[in-house]
This record gives sequence, structure tokens and C-alpha cells, in this order.
Amino acid sequence: MDLKLAPLAGAVLALLTLSAVPARAQDGPPTGNAQTQTPAKLDRVEVTAKPQSDADMRRRSRVAKQLYGREELDKYGDTNVADVLKRLPGVTMRGSTPVMRGLGSGYTLILLNGDPAPPGFDLSQLDPAQVERIEVSKAPTADQSAQAVAGTINIILREPPKRTQRELRVGVGYSAVRPSASGTYTYGSSAGGLSYLLPLSVFGWRNQNVSDITRYSPGTDYRPSLVTEHQVTDNYGTGFNATPRLNWKIDDAQTLTLLGFLQKGQWHSNSRYAYSDIEGAPSLDANANNLGTWQMVRGNVQYQNQFSDTQRVELKAGVQDARGGFDNVTASEPPRTSSGTNRDRNLTQSGKFAQLVGDAHSVSVGWELEWRRHDEERAVEIAGVPQLPGIDGLPFSARIARQALWAQDEWDISKQWSAYLGLRSERIVTESAASDTGETRNVSSVTTPLLHLNYKLDPKGRDLIRASLTRSYKVPDLSALLARPALSSLYPDPTQPNTEISPDHMGNPTLKPELATGLDLAYETYLPSGGVMSIGLFRRDVDNLIRTVTSLETVSWSPVQRWIAAPTNFSKATATGLELELKGQAGELMPRWFDPRLPLNLRASLNVYRSDVETLPGPNNRLDGQQPWSGTFGFDYRMRSEPFAFGSSLTFTPGYTTTQTADTSVIQSRRRGFDAYLLWTLSKTSSLRVSANNLQPVDTNTTTLLGSGYYSGVESYGRTQFGISMEMKL
Repeated sequence: MDLKLAPLAGAVLALLTLSAVPARAQDGPPTGNAQTQTPAKLDRVEVTAKPQSDADMRRRSRVAKQLYGREELDKYGDTNVADVLKRLPGVTMRGSTPVMRGLGSGYTLILLNGDPAPPGFDLSQLDPAQVERIEVSKAPTADQSAQAVAGTINIILREPPKRTQRELRVGVGYSAVRPSASGTYTYGSSAGGLSYLLPLSVFGWRNQNVSDITRYSPGTDYRPSLVTEHQVTDNYGTGFNATPRLNWKIDDAQTLTLLGFLQKGQWHSNSRYAYSDIEGAPSLDANANNLGTWQMVRGNVQYQNQFSDTQRVELKAGVQDARGGFDNVTASEPPRTSSGTNRDRNLTQSGKFAQLVGDAHSVSVGWELEWRRHDEERAVEIAGVPQLPGIDGLPFSARIARQALWAQDEWDISKQWSAYLGLRSERIVTESAASDTGETRNVSSVTTPLLHLNYKLDPKGRDLIRASLTRSYKVPDLSALLARPALSSLYPDPTQPNTEISPDHMGNPTLKPELATGLDLAYETYLPSGGVMSIGLFRRDVDNLIRTVTSLETVSWSPVQRWIAAPTNFSKATATGLELELKGQAGELMPRWFDPRLPLNLRASLNVYRSDVETLPGPNNRLDGQQPWSGTFGFDYRMRSEPFAFGSSLTFTPGYTTTQTADTSVIQSRRRGFDAYLLWTLSKTSSLRVSANNLQPVDTNTTTLLGSGYYSGVESYGRTQFGISMEMKL
């Protein structure tokens, strides 16, 4: 297939001066989260006998997206959002971080109610009971941030109910050492023009990571050495979060919405080591105890005014403060201690005006303003003496200021053709400051034209062809801009050299955003019972690719040269992929094999990826962490005569090798996940769920190879997690 359609589509976009707001039926999702939905055509009302299903909303969307509402979230009784995302096609979980298209966490934009999630936000700590729906978009739109090279996962929190509602979910999980408990209580009500919802969750976790670390590298005498370390790390902690929401219907035209998100917790991580296979004089990791805290407060206000049947204005503002700290004690000789604090602050303001133009166009224009600041302090002492005098304990900071203007137009060309056209222009200013190196400032401008086309093969729109041509980008994480060193734990003495396989780490204040041009093509067919079959192709051409590069450098904090690992704008890259998705009732998908009345649902996906980093030799010059393919399969069965439902999910990724630099390669072993659950519906208002994640676990291995022949490998041992939870509507 020829994917080089950019010149033609670019010429079409160059003719545009307007941009669009997609249509929404009156019986669609509630309006309180209009900023995160496909916006509405203002004068059209569609009356149906029942609310739209997830498949209906997906089919009618002007851009390619997957939607998962309360029906999907309630069906399996998941206890956290990370478990929900594991089942979604095209989404891979790396720990508790979701990534799309194998492109890594920084390429996937995670939103909460349409706003970027805070730094370090952990989806395994968010209860699905707090979520209204999840939207997974494969390409950006003009009215949301274009920081979505791989795609966007938008988690929309619950709406206040129309009548008093009380829900309670309690659960116990076990992974290692002893069980941990969690619970969520949700209370909501309405009176007159006011409605509110208050979900409150408390959670705890305890797990244990066991691994063998093998290193063949220069030892303390800088001669070849070999060691195997058996590492056991206990991780545990507790926390709570709340997501209050207040809606005020001022009159028939005006609404005011207040949203909050609060989270606070503490964590512990303790590592113990045993050594074997020692040859030479290797550097050894030492036992360490770590503890820390985090907290985050976010507040948003949204005002909407429906001036007329054809005009609407929306204004939003938000403020966020996230902070954390840590303390570490390492039982090395001599002993080493470290401590630090960090704080992230964020201010946002945005607005849009929507206008219906005739019967064919719904147009909107808007703006976004954002200010972000990251402040960090860290100190390391060896035997009570600062490791880096003049650096330890001093403040470091990084800032991003972003201004965006956008316009878009949703155009009903005919009964079969529709288009979404948009233009978004952003100016991004990044600054990094340190007391010893001064301030570094970069200014970037990103203009992102957007084109989404849809063609209905049949009048009912059950068979669709979608095409998108977009521009997107990835801004470096603020912590990656900090030009302060973090010395290797194996070679902590700054007066002595370290090794290439155990480098120091440092940020790079001169980093530029990665820019990507994307093409997406997809065919979707929707089955009468709500099932979906789709096949899609994509391509991303990335400029200013960021990759961590290790080099031997002369540094100010050491009298000898040290190996430094730092992010840099490394090269250009291309990524392509094929994505297959299938889900629905077994009798409809395979009528020859299954009875149409059988209450069995099937879901499967297959994703094939290829990527190429321009400056590196093949055949393994792929993007970091992008697997060659991945597959998922799952089923869900609801018993007819008994109040039970059960199901399972299987995910698989093969082993592969990545050439990171000209003399560094990383080998990843295969990975497999096998989850199962049993849901017992006790009554109309209560249910019990038993689950097991990572059944029959497989051990995984990651090995880093250097051109010099030295290597480092980590063999991690899999572990099964068990859980039981009960949900009650009070």
C-alpha cells in the first residue's frame, strides 16, 4: 500500500480556514464532559428508543476511536483502570502505564477529563467506579492537545446522578507477603439545578519483585569481572483519592461545572542482595531501604452558555499542584544516603466558540494556554559528606509555557461522505535553570493540520472506511530537561572513573520536541448485536527523535572523564503497523460453530509493527520498546440458569532485539499475560468478583549488550496476583 499521500492531503488542508465541532445526539453522553467528547452539532436532535451503545457512539464518531462506557466497565468487575486497559486492542500495559502501537509511554497521551494526567499518575490506583467512560483515539483532533503521536486515552470521570445514589466496593488482593485491602464509596444526589458526586477511594498494595542480575563488566580494578546478584525487592504502600464533582444548571442556557481530583499516599521499597558466580573484583549493589510520599491536588471549572440553537461558548480553567519526596539509605561501604523533593505546578485556561453554519458545517474556534513548572532538590551523602559539593542540595527547575490556537470544521459532504478538518498551531517555550549552570531556553512552534475522512459503504453506516492525515508531537518530560547529574550507584566516587555499562545519568536542557506526520487508514464493520470487526494501517514519520545516548565526557564535577547517559535529539524514524480487532457474540462472529443464543462474547486483536531509525544499521534498528507484533484473545461467558459470569484474557509479545546505538543492543524475551475472573451476581444490587492476574507466569529477561563484549542482564521471575472484591448499591 502506498502511504505517501501527504502532498495531496496537505493541499486540501491548505484551502481550509475553518475548523469543526463533531455532532452529538441529544440522547448521547452527558454534557458535563463536553470538552472530552466529540462535540455537538448545535441544532440537531436525534430521538432513539434507548441510549446509544458504545458501538453506536464509536460508529457515529467523526474520528477513529474506541469507546468503553459503564456497561463495559461494570461487566467484568475490574478493581482498577489498569486492568480495564489490558483488554483493549492496540493497548499494551508496561507495569501500570498504557502504551499504544508499541511506541512507548511518552508517545501515548493520557487525559483525565480532557486534561493531561499529572506526572507519575498511576492508573492502577484509580477505581473504575470513579469512571464514566474511556475513549481511545488513534489520531489527534484540533480541540485537544496534539501531544499524541501514538494516540490518546481519555479517562472521563463519573457524572452526578439524577437521583440519590450510594455505592460501595471493597476488595482484598494478594501478591506477596500478606494481603492488602482497598475500597471505594460513592455518594451522589441532585436538588433543583444542583447535582453532585463524591467518590472516595482508599487503596493499598504489597508486592515482591525477585530477579537475578548478571553483569560482565569492568570491576573495581577496571579489569573484566563477572557476578550474579539475586535481588529481592519488597514494594508496599497506601493512599487515597477523591474525585468530587458539582454541576449547577444556572438556567436553560447556562451551566457551571466544578471538578476536583485529590490524591495522597506513601510508598516503601526495600531491596536485598545475595551474590554468586563472582569472578574478578566486580562492583556490587548494596542493600537499600527507600520510602517516600506523594500528593496531588487538581481543580477545574467549566462554564457553558448556549446562546441560541446554533451558537455555544465554553470557558475552562484549571490549577494543579503535585509534589513528592523520598529518603534512601544504602548499606554500602561507606554508607550512602540520599533524599529529595520535587514539585510540579500547572495552570491552564482555554475557551471555544461553536457555530452551526447551514446544514452541512459545524464550526468552532478556540485557544489553550498552559504553564507548567517542575522544581527539584536532591542531596546525596557518602559517610556524611556531600557526594557532589556545589551541586547536592541546590535547586533545579524546568518550565514549559504553551499557547495554542485552533479551528475545526465538521462537514457533512453527502449522505455517505463526511469530513473533519482542522488546524492547530502551538508555541512551546521550555526553560531549564540551575544555580551552577544558569538558564537554558528553547522556543518551538508546531503547526498541526488535521484531516479525517469517513465513507459509509451502506446507508446505515455499518460499514465504514476511515482515513486520517495528521501532525502531532512529543514534548520532553520536564525532568529530562534538568542538567544535573545522578551518579552511578556502582561507581559513586566522583574522583574515580565509571564504566559504559554503569553510566551516570543527566538531563538535557536543549531537547526539542519530536514531530510526527501520521497517516491512518481503517475499515470498520459493525454487527447488529454490537460487535465490531476492523482492520487498520498506520504510518508515523518522526523528526527529532529523542533517545538516551551514552558517551565518555569531561565533566565539571569530576577530575576524570565519566560515562554519561543523557537524552538527545538523535535521528529521524519511521513506524508502520497493521492492527486487527474483533469482538462480539460468538454466535454472530462464528455462526457455524456457535448457537446465536449462546451468551458467549469473544474478543481478539493482532498488531504487527515495523520501525526504522534512520542513522542506525538494520535489521533491528526499531524504536525503543516497539515489539514486532502482539496478540490478545479473551472470552466472557454468562451462565443462563445461574448468576455467574466468567472469562479470561491472554496477551502475548514475542522476544525481540533493539539496536539502540551503533554499539549498544537490548534483547527482550517473550512476555505473556493470562488473567481470569469469576463474577457472582448476588442480587440486583450486589456482586462478588474473584480474579487472578498473570496465571502460569513466565519469567522474562532483558539483556543489554555493548560492542566491547560487556553485558548486563536481568532475569525477572513472574508472580500471580489474586483478588476478591464485592460491590454493593446501597
